[in-house]
Amino acid sequence: MPESKKLVMVTNDDGIHSGGIVELAKAASQHADVVVVSPDAPQSATALSLTFHKPLRITKLQGRQFESYAVSGSPGDCVMIGVNKLLPRRPDLVVSGINIGDNNSYQDILASGTVAAAMESAITGIPAIAFSMEVEDESMFQLEYDSPGFARAARVAGLIIGDVLRNGMPSGAELLNVNFPSKLGKRTKIALTEVARRKYTDRVIVRKDPRGRPYYWLFGERLPSFAPNTDAEAVLADQNVSITPIILSFSGPVTEDLEKLKHRVEGELRRA
Repeated sequence: MPESKKLVMVTNDDGIHSGGIVELAKAASQHADVVVVSPDAPQSATALSLTFHKPLRITKLQGRQFESYAVSGSPGDCVMIGVNKLLPRRPDLVVSGINIGDNNSYQDILASGTVAAAMESAITGIPAIAFSMEVEDESMFQLEYDSPGFARAARVAGLIIGDVLRNGMPSGAELLNVNFPSKLGKRTKIALTEVARRKYTDRVIVRKDPRGRPYYWLFGERLPSFAPNTDAEAVLADQNVSITPIILSFSGPVTEDLEKLKHRVEGELRRA
C-alpha cells in the first residue's frame, strides 16, 4: 500500500483546540491520511481512564482542514471510539500530542492523558507515538496555549512519523514517548533514553477556606538533577529531544523471595 494511503489517527489530552494537535495533524498529513479524534476540553493528568459511568457525546467539527471529532471524554475514550467507530478502518498509527508540557519520568508518564492515548492504542496492537514539549511553568495552565515552538517540534515529529510508517515500530518498543525541549533548533540533538523514576518532589499545601476548614493542593517541585541517560536529563537538563521506547509489561520476575511468600501464605491457609 502506498504511504500516502496509510491512515493516522491524531489525538491529545489538551483538547481539540490546542495548537499542538493542529501542528501534529499537519505533520502527519505529509505521510498519510489523517483523522483527528480528541477530547472536547482539556483532559490533562487523566491517565488511562475510560468513561463507563455516563454516555459520551461526539461532535463532528466543520471547517477543519482534517476530518475532526470532539469527544466528551478522556484521551483513552477517544482512541477506543476512534478505532472502533469513527475511523473508516483500523489506523496504521496513532499519534498523540503535541502536549503542552513535557512528559518525562514515571511520575509524568503514568499520569499523562497524552501518553495514555498512545498506551491504549498499543494495547490494541496499533503502533503509537506520544509527543510532548517542555513549556514555561505558567503556560501549562492556559487552556488554549499556542507556542511557536509547536511548529518546530512538529517538523521533527513528522520525520519520526514518516519513518515509523515506512519501517514499522522499532524492535523492542510497543510505543514511543518523544519529548521536545522548550528551546528547539537546528543544532538540537536527539537522545535515546530510559524513563527517569522521578521528576518532582512531592508537596502537599494546606490552606484554610473562609470558614476555617482546611483544603489541600497537591504540588510538585522539579528536582535539581536527574539520573544519567534518562528522558528527564536529556530534555530538561541538556535541552535535547528525547525518544524513549516503552513496553507495556508491568510484570516483574518471579524470584525466590516471591516463591517463599507464596509457600508461607499457602501454609497459613492449610492451617486455617
